[in-house]
Amino acid sequence: MNFLKQLWSWFGSIAISFVLVVFLGVFVFQSTKVMGHSMDPTLHDSQRVYVSKLSHTFNYEPNYEDIVIIDSRVDLKRTFKNDLLDSPLLSLFTKGDDKHVWIKRVIGKPGDRLEMKDDKLYRNGQLLEEPYLNEAMRANGNKQWTVPDDHVFVMGDNRNNSMDSRVIGFVPLDHVLGKKLF
Repeated sequence: MNFLKQLWSWFGSIAISFVLVVFLGVFVFQSTKVMGHSMDPTLHDSQRVYVSKLSHTFNYEPNYEDIVIIDSRVDLKRTFKNDLLDSPLLSLFTKGDDKHVWIKRVIGKPGDRLEMKDDKLYRNGQLLEEPYLNEAMRANGNKQWTVPDDHVFVMGDNRNNSMDSRVIGFVPLDHVLGKKLF
């Protein structure tokens, strides 16, 4: 009888720990791994980064130049279920494919007019100083975007080798899953 009591106590402790870790991973903090070279030289392939989920939890709008993780499936309506399935601990138990989770830099916020002209990027008519870029951007022609309400425009620091808002379009704010801490 004592053994069953002890076993039940251990099971309860493990269950509480599991729930706490899932809660923290969904709402507060998580680590993630960089996949690919789109953020070179700032972040490197396979590098581990730590992300604050508070901006997603409380619907904060990110700042310019923030490095964020996003759900690149911009046409998908995100639900709480998506947040649970994207949490690192639960993805160990599911066949979760996290290739839709990208790390990018915020370039434009709602209402901004972005323009790529002569291989340079302008926001609201001002040339952007971007010392974090891997190399000079080679744009294929001139392009313009106006960021709609409740969306951001993101790009990788390795502009010539990055899938970003130039390809997938504007990212809804609820698809910004967190902000890089360190």
